[in-house]
Amino acid sequence: MTVESVKPGASEASARREPPLAGGGVPVLGHGWKLARDPLAFMSALRDHGDVVRLRLGPKTVYAVTTPALTGAVALSPDYIIAGPLWESLQDLLGDEGVATANGPLHRRQRRTIQPAFKLDAIPAYGPVMAEEAQALVERWASGAELDITAESFRVAVRIAARCLMRGSYMDARADRICTDLATLFSGMYQRMVVPLGPLYKVPLPANREFNRALADLHVLVDEIVADRRASGQKPDDLLTALLDAKDDNGEPIGEQEIHDQVIAILTPGSETVGSTVMSLLLVLTEHPELGDKIREEVKTVVGDRPVAFDDVRKLTYTANVVTETLRLYPAVWILTRRAVADTELGGYRIPEGADLIYSPYAIQRDRRSYERHEEFDPDRWLPERSGDVPKYAMSPFSVGNRKCPSDHFSMAELTLLTAAIASAYRFEHVSGSDARPRIGITLRPRRLMLRALPR
Repeated sequence: MTVESVKPGASEASARREPPLAGGGVPVLGHGWKLARDPLAFMSALRDHGDVVRLRLGPKTVYAVTTPALTGAVALSPDYIIAGPLWESLQDLLGDEGVATANGPLHRRQRRTIQPAFKLDAIPAYGPVMAEEAQALVERWASGAELDITAESFRVAVRIAARCLMRGSYMDARADRICTDLATLFSGMYQRMVVPLGPLYKVPLPANREFNRALADLHVLVDEIVADRRASGQKPDDLLTALLDAKDDNGEPIGEQEIHDQVIAILTPGSETVGSTVMSLLLVLTEHPELGDKIREEVKTVVGDRPVAFDDVRKLTYTANVVTETLRLYPAVWILTRRAVADTELGGYRIPEGADLIYSPYAIQRDRRSYERHEEFDPDRWLPERSGDVPKYAMSPFSVGNRKCPSDHFSMAELTLLTAAIASAYRFEHVSGSDARPRIGITLRPRRLMLRALPR
């Protein structure tokens, strides 16, 4: 199955063929009601209705893509760009000039600016920071107090991103504000995506006021970060310096808005997705204590009695497989959208120019057609002798093509090191008020994870 631009002479039948309409829509809201109420189950069931299925989100028709081959084709095809309901809902946060939302030549130039910070040979330089933050987390949890895992996970994600990529102690006082703002924003943005009733979100209701407060505060935080770096007169070899020194295609310094949007694109989606994944990893370790036991054994064999260091990461293969399986079953980026810039044919169906497409890594990565025991947590499925059984594009937690997350190796090293340090030191149990059900926003994570760390 491939995606091809519809050319003159294409068969009239295929040019007219329209994907089936999903059932269960309601007046006015269409399928947005189901996407708001039980989106994981709804998206997971769509493949039973076809490889491409039409949905109604309010007044809009959206095309849901349900198979690994076709989602890979969409991600790789120049006929589809970053746009659609997801990105429209994120526009107030990410702007138009950051690497997460830009398309075409602007996106290519921006990737050239930030890519050196994430090259494989650059990542070891971040190792000491990752190890320090992991060890600080382990030491802080030694008190035996009840842990709010949402706060703990996002705090470590923000601190690692800030210290590695922006080399700023000035981030310490701002980490909690960033985490609080992001929690409000990513929840509100999902509602705006699946129920696109624009004017209603301008009404000064409490939820809208809180959303607008968080949005304004986050933009102020980014301006403070940039201003502090400039006022310091320092130019460390980091990503923020690269942005401040970057030139546009005419050799001129890039504009203030692009700098702002780039910092937002580095700090917020990365911290949100890593923080969400750390939460899911801790949920997995709580509900499958045998995994922690095996990780501890591996750490003892590889590391001994000293703290886990970055240089150990490549040898911690079982730990890395636990991380990969967590990314499969609990992908933080669980839904994506694209927009067609030409009339195209996808899986035998005509997709008109300007149409929005939606697909779910969560649904793709849990599909029974791609995975044996598809809902079972099995790190060994990523052993070399078994991983080849997974269909192409059935596991793409960092996306593919020119929209692949530039920090994929950075994030995997960070998550593996954190998991090894945490699991080798503690077992976990739920405490009163813990709610492991999924919290559905632009990202996916446990709703409210409250745990106690029990020393091993």
